Amino acid sequence: MTERQITSAPHGHLLTNAGVWTADGEWLVYDIRSDAAGARFDGTRIERVHVATGRVEVLSESLDGACCGVVTASPVDDRVVFILGPEHPSADWAYGPARRRGVIVRARAPGVLEPLDARDLVPPFTPGALRGGTHVHQFSPDGRLVSFTYEDALLETAAGAPGHERNLRAVGVSVCGRPVTVPRTHPRNHDGDAWSVLVTALADEPARGSDAIGRACEEAWIGIAGYRRPDGSWQKRALAFQGTVVTPAGEAISEVFVVDLPDADAPTGPLDTPASGPLAGTPATRPCPPAGVVQRRLTFTAGAVHPGLQGPRHWLRSSPDGERIAYLARDEIGVVQVFTVSPRGGAPRQLTHHRSSVDSAFTWSPTGDRLACVIDGSVSLVDARDGEVVRLAPRKGAAAPRPEACVFSPDGRRVAFVRRVGSPAGEFNQLFAVDVPD
Repeated sequence: MTERQITSAPHGHLLTNAGVWTADGEWLVYDIRSDAAGARFDGTRIERVHVATGRVEVLSESLDGACCGVVTASPVDDRVVFILGPEHPSADWAYGPARRRGVIVRARAPGVLEPLDARDLVPPFTPGALRGGTHVHQFSPDGRLVSFTYEDALLETAAGAPGHERNLRAVGVSVCGRPVTVPRTHPRNHDGDAWSVLVTALADEPARGSDAIGRACEEAWIGIAGYRRPDGSWQKRALAFQGTVVTPAGEAISEVFVVDLPDADAPTGPLDTPASGPLAGTPATRPCPPAGVVQRRLTFTAGAVHPGLQGPRHWLRSSPDGERIAYLARDEIGVVQVFTVSPRGGAPRQLTHHRSSVDSAFTWSPTGDRLACVIDGSVSLVDARDGEVVRLAPRKGAAAPRPEACVFSPDGRRVAFVRRVGSPAGEFNQLFAVDVPD
């Protein structure tokens, strides 16, 4: 197997956990945040590199004090979506989880920003707009929707105020091609090119032993075309996500949840009908999911030796056929392994039984026969049938692949990852790709 360094510029290079290859499989998209883990949101460019030649193109450069990062590519066209922080940041509106937004750029029109989610901070709020910040955007397999995590700027500001719900991380979706216009009643209001709603139901104080959750995050689209329901019918769109529950003993742990979405293929779609409350929320309450959204819990691990999802930060990932959702958890002796569970429910299955822990986020191959992740200091393949692990490149000690990303190319022939590399100018994250054997 051949491993190749793709970038060499003396600055940071950060891959997102999935969606980093362009639809044609020829380019990798990344941001230039400076620290190894990307925790410092200081990048000012979104770039792409041609994997075969190393040629770099700048897709977007942020201006007016804004920073940008966490970019993913559409699986069907030349769009990329990423986080943009506040332009002209101020003391009361600096970058943070509740004060950022998603924007789209097309490779054929670099530098031209298309706003994704609209924002409206003044009541009466505009349906289809949000009041906070979105993060880690992922296109649906057909490119028509974008999922994201969200935090609410209004509830963050009102933290602790009587009668106000808490600002809790949630999961939402944007329906592309459904523009939302908001009034200019606040300097931070802006329009969006997509209809955006939250799709997870949260509780300020989840009851012990219940399925109520106080946080939703690390989501993934299920299947290329959804999954088959227990009655044999087809669920076209659904998201798996990590939901934080409280065990009977009072411990907060992450479990696997699914949210089924109503069909949004019609031009106006059904994601515009309120259910338990206003889609855009009220000054004291969070935005509510639309009618037809169904949230279900899939795993129940409170009684395990090591309860909950564990290991490195990772996003749930679905097999292409929608039959299995993969996640990380510890086995009985404490080793982080890959587990899978059906979106229909049932007992989870431990897939890997390796002596070393899985050390990274992971992705499925396009054919669903393998997963790619970092184990024992090198990029490895996991056989999706029996969990057998194959190392793709020799271990390199301290220069082990970074844990944030290990991503199959669209044709399944390569895996992209990040490694920290020293140079005369300093140590920087660089992008690598390794070939995958047939």
